[in-house]
Amino acid sequence: MNIGLSGTIIPVAILRFHVNPNAKRDEVVREQGHVIKIRLRAAALEGKANAALLSFLATELKIPQRAVQLARGQRSRDKLIRIDGLGEEEVRQRLLPPRRK
Repeated sequence: MNIGLSGTIIPVAILRFHVNPNAKRDEVVREQGHVIKIRLRAAALEGKANAALLSFLATELKIPQRAVQLARGQRSRDKLIRIDGLGEEEVRQRLLPPRRK
């Protein structure tokens, strides 16, 4: 969590993602362990898949793209993403289907 200028607490989520580029469509596949697997149509060339991931997450989470940042994994399929304004549980709820009991 971060503290904003007005002293309010701003939630921050830092989550692990595994990205498969060159897919037929952009989609969240599932969560395996603590890693969310995502397929993207973008190629893994010149940062295109990274840019597509950030844009896809912002759209799916319904937040501004500036709130989604690549913290680690610039050249890897395994990414660490920082999401400002949402907690980890809320990110999971928005991206993943409800779990069956």
